[in-house]
This record gives sequence, C-alpha cells and structure tokens, in this order.
Amino acid sequence: MAAGPIPERAGRPVRLGVVGAGLIGRVHARLARALDEVELCAVVDPSEHAKNIVQGTNAKWFSSIEEMFSAVPVDGVILATPSALHLSGALICIARRCPVLVEKPLCRSVAEGETLLARARAAGVPVLTGHHRRHGAPLQRARQLIDDGALGRLVAFHGSCWLSKPDDYFDVAWRRGDAGGPLAINLIHDLNAALHLMGDVATVHAFAARAVRAGPCEDTAAVLLRFESGALGTLSVSDTAVSPWNWEMSAGENPDFPHAGGSCYRITGTRGALSLPDLVLWRHERPGRGSDGKQAPGADGTQAAGAAAGQGHWLDPIGAQGLAVAVHDPLRAQMRQFAAVIRGTQAPLVPGEEGLRTLRLLQAARESIETGRSVAPGAL
Repeated sequence: MAAGPIPERAGRPVRLGVVGAGLIGRVHARLARALDEVELCAVVDPSEHAKNIVQGTNAKWFSSIEEMFSAVPVDGVILATPSALHLSGALICIARRCPVLVEKPLCRSVAEGETLLARARAAGVPVLTGHHRRHGAPLQRARQLIDDGALGRLVAFHGSCWLSKPDDYFDVAWRRGDAGGPLAINLIHDLNAALHLMGDVATVHAFAARAVRAGPCEDTAAVLLRFESGALGTLSVSDTAVSPWNWEMSAGENPDFPHAGGSCYRITGTRGALSLPDLVLWRHERPGRGSDGKQAPGADGTQAAGAAAGQGHWLDPIGAQGLAVAVHDPLRAQMRQFAAVIRGTQAPLVPGEEGLRTLRLLQAARESIETGRSVAPGAL
C-alpha cells in the first residue's frame, strides 16, 4: 500500500520504508527512528538479521519489497540495496506511485538509469538520488562562493578519496565482485561534487589498478576530467591506502569516522583558491593599495600584472580566510528533505536526473579504463 502526497496540515509523520539492511540501510533506519517528522514503518531485507533493526519499534520486517507494500501503508521508500537491485526495486515503487530515494549509484548503467527515470516521469513519481553530501554545509557554501565570483574563472579541481577498508568489509559477497570497487562505492560522491562545483564534463580519461587486492575490481583509480568550461580536474581514489585525505575524515559529518580535519578537495580560479571541506579561501593580498583601493604602481611605474583583473600579483603575500559554517549531518538533512518532497512542499534537491548525470561520468571513467581512450560522457 502506498499513499499519495501528504498534506502539510495532516500533522502525522511521513511513513518510510527502508529497503536493504546493509551499512547505509541501517544508518537510514536509525535516522528514521530519531526524527520526529518521519516514522520508520518497515525494514525490508531477506536476511534474518534485519529483524533486529525493528525490535523495540512499531516498524515491521519483511523479506521482500512486495510483501511490504501488501502489508503496510508506506509514503516513501529509501532504496539501500546493492546497485544491481536498484532498477527493479525502484520500478516496484514507481508502479505503486510511491516516491523513492535511490542510494548511489542510481543504477548499474546509464541505460538502466534512463529506463528508471522514464518510468518515473510517466507516472509522475518523485525519484531522488542519495548524493547526501549535497545536503551539507561545505558544498552548499562552496557553490555560493563560486556563484558570487570569489574564485574568479575556475581553472582546476582536485579531489582525493584515499582510505583503507578492513578485510572484513569484503565479507559481503557483492563487494568482492566487479561492483565492489571504490569507483562506484566511494568516488561517485566526489564525481557528483565535481559536477556540482565545476559544471558538466566534456571528456574523461581514467586509469585503474588492482595491485593490492588482485580481485575482479579496482582498488585504486585516477580520473582526469576536462570540463566544458575549459577547466581541468583530477580525482584519485583508493580503498587500500591509509590517509586522512577523504571526505569522511575531513568533514567530521559522519560520527562513525574519526575527524582528522583538513581538506580533500582543492579548487582554484583566477581570483582565489578554496579547499574543502574545511572551507579555507586563499587569495593574494595587495598591501600596496592607495586610498582609492587601486594597486600602487610598481618600481617601473606600471601596475603589477594581473592586479587590474582582481587576482593580485603572484609575488604579493597570499592569505587564508577560514569560512565558518555550522556542521550538520547531511544524511539527516537529506531525509528531512525527502519527507518534504513526499509532502509536496519542496522539489528534490538531488533528483534522479542528477544521479543519472553522475552515472554517465562514472560509466565514462569505466569505459576509458577498459579501452585506454578518452570518453565523452554526453555520448553515452
């Protein structure tokens, strides 16, 4: 049973079903129990251990999504299954006219993603993608700075996602397969962030290695991006490398990870540079300004090169400005926004189309790894 949009005046919580009781599914279930505006009404997972998640709550456990819809009224579904099951699970929700938030990646392939969204549009059912960092303060503040021109014309982007997963992480069977590498599980978040901050990508060239685990999927990869704006980007990922230079440890948003601080992204432009998620803005200081705010002439009577363009001179001191923002849990904010979408009071912040846009970039990287050629995501 699936309900239609809930009027704001109804006053009752939004009833959510969480499908998939893996790592992220358990987090979604915990948040749904903690938030006043939502109610966890069901957990779906064929594994018996999922029953433990609903103990002490009014939620019910089901072994299949069809059982859930037949037994309890559901206003929205969070689909946290392995990506191979995203299309089939989402199509069941759409057939029930039930809004669905699909964890990343949206599907296994661009073709599957296009099928999913075509069905959703035809049925008028909202589909969201779980790129939850977009709900957090660092990316939102960075996008505002870029829009305000604080960095000038964007020139380059670099992101790193280096972390070391324990051996027991791969005890789950699907993580030992070709979908278990860090490209689809980890770097897809950074690909989405790069798209959000830098704009569409014209060309991708990527490399991958399986030197440490020697399994069917990569453990390390490097991705070169040429953005349509002309800017360039580099992304590096490894899930077998010890470092603090990944979003989880840098941002301090996820209580399951130690907070190391610092940054894992760097963006630079003609006026300044920004590191993320610590939000430090770097710009040349021009101490030689006159009372009119203009750069004082140099020793040869001319202005320092670049001063008129606003970026300062490369020999001027460069200063750092820390931009304070309130850190909050983006997964919590994402769930609250999903509830508002279900009620019909907000449009999705990260709709399914954004998930498909990111999936094109991921698929382009994979094709480049396989072929050794550059790939245009827009052609996929």
